[in-house]
Amino acid sequence: MMTFLEGLRYSTLTGYTWEWARVLLLLPLVPLLFGIRWLLAYRNRRRLGVAFVAGRLRTDWSAVLRFLPDLMLALSLMFGLLALARPQRTDERVAQTGEGIDILLVLDVSGSMELQDLQPNRLEAAKRVAREFVDGRSGDRIGLVAFAGDAYSLAPLTTDYDLLRESLNELRLGMIANDGTAIGTALGVATNRMRDSPSSTKVCILLSDGENTAGNLDPLLAAQLAHAYGLRLYTIGLGQDGTIPFGTDEFGRPRYVETRLDESTMRQLAAAGGGQFFRATDTKVLRQIFRQIDRLEKSEIRQTRFRNTRDYYRYYLYWCVGLWVLWLGLKNTFLTNSMED
Repeated sequence: MMTFLEGLRYSTLTGYTWEWARVLLLLPLVPLLFGIRWLLAYRNRRRLGVAFVAGRLRTDWSAVLRFLPDLMLALSLMFGLLALARPQRTDERVAQTGEGIDILLVLDVSGSMELQDLQPNRLEAAKRVAREFVDGRSGDRIGLVAFAGDAYSLAPLTTDYDLLRESLNELRLGMIANDGTAIGTALGVATNRMRDSPSSTKVCILLSDGENTAGNLDPLLAAQLAHAYGLRLYTIGLGQDGTIPFGTDEFGRPRYVETRLDESTMRQLAAAGGGQFFRATDTKVLRQIFRQIDRLEKSEIRQTRFRNTRDYYRYYLYWCVGLWVLWLGLKNTFLTNSMED
């Protein structure tokens, strides 16, 4: 049971949900009614002229007690209004049923990802859109693999999306000493990470901007092995073909390099992995591709909400009745002026 002061604390009152919140608007009327009552009684009070002896009358503080019955009645009415507004607290519990899916992001961090046909460069554009993709998922386990001439698993399959965002932010050019594009090795690492996953849906999203130039594992064989372990492979080819800006020379003049995506191999990998191939020539298209994959790979998670509502009006009703009984008792004592009642 709450104490008197605890029930009137601001934090307690604001912590409720009120079934009939408009009743609370009547609370200021209670002291207003008593003020009007006092003014009317004061105006209609009969006065008798009495001559007192010279000097100052001594103030008797016990005279203040005559206002105690009115105070008890006002508090009783206010507690009654609080009870009538029906304060409640609701506890909500959410139960999830169904199963999320496992998604592995495989990102190319080779030197060619520094090219600037995607702004500010290919790697930073891929990181930004990948973070947006992670932000849009819920209940799925997501992991991260980075590759250049070698491939490394940077984040395991996890629902700790903050950890995943940190891993994405740490991706940088040159983080893997052996440069090149080992697509087959990257798919092998992804398959090794995902093969023991109990999820019924396992998805691998490969982002690269070049042809396979490193590693000892054939990319097509790696894609077939991944599909055999239940992985569905989406491949995204980054960048444009042709002459692409690539930094500046020692005189500050823009440099250009020739680049070409092995689109044929990327299509074959997606087909072997039971997925689709996409071509992203700018950041806008890359973002649309991730949105399309997001629509294709939806997890079947259902939420059931349980609400437990508890009423607290009895606490204020008890105080209302108690103070009302106390007021009735005080009416029959010397504290009440029967001439004004």
